[in-house]
Amino acid sequence: MIKQASMPQTDSIEELAKFWDTHNVTDFEDALEEVTEPVFARRGTTVAIELPVKEFEALQRLAQEVQVDYATLMRT
Repeated sequence: MIKQASMPQTDSIEELAKFWDTHNVTDFEDALEEVTEPVFARRGTTVAIELPVKEFEALQRLAQEVQVDYATLMRT
């Protein structure tokens, strides 16, 4: 008899992705439960702004200098 792996008890997206890359959800149907509430909720609102190319390139350079993503730099 082959022992069935148990689903990981973690919130780590990386660990869950590794597990589901090598397992089939249909093998765990008896352990699944329906969720009626949202699991992931937005933390804010997305706002898009249009920048001239030169300003965007300057933003990218500055972000690289301070070693953060340009979107993070804009939020701060």
